[in-house]
Amino acid sequence: MVTVFKPISSFGGGLAIGLGAVLLMLSLGRILGATGILSGTIFAEDREELKWRAAMILGMIAAPILIFLFTGKMPDVNVPISPFMIVLGGVIVGFGASLGSGCTSGHGVCGLSRLSVRSLVAVPTFMATGVITLYIIRHVVGA
Repeated sequence: MVTVFKPISSFGGGLAIGLGAVLLMLSLGRILGATGILSGTIFAEDREELKWRAAMILGMIAAPILIFLFTGKMPDVNVPISPFMIVLGGVIVGFGASLGSGCTSGHGVCGLSRLSVRSLVAVPTFMATGVITLYIIRHVVGA
């Protein structure tokens, strides 16, 4: 499988995520970690917490719809695996995010920017694991 390099859209997406993280921190003093936001919505401690968390989730759901309204097509997502594997991967990622006190993107975007020691350890661990896994899949297994 070949990965297509798209620097402009990647940069734009990263810029939007970073800006969102900064704005949430400045406005509410909260960290933009999707796993924590979802968990906090399900187990909200008070009404004010539920409001901003639900707004974030609705925004994440609404974004592709808005892209469709402005461009006339949905964002291109090609997942060449079965629905079962997607669900299995989601369960594994959810478990890992709970075990690691946050998801990879949360540690990378928000944790590193706050100089969190946990994130400074977690992100290189994620990266090394990803590189090793990719090498094994592409060069040892041959998939």
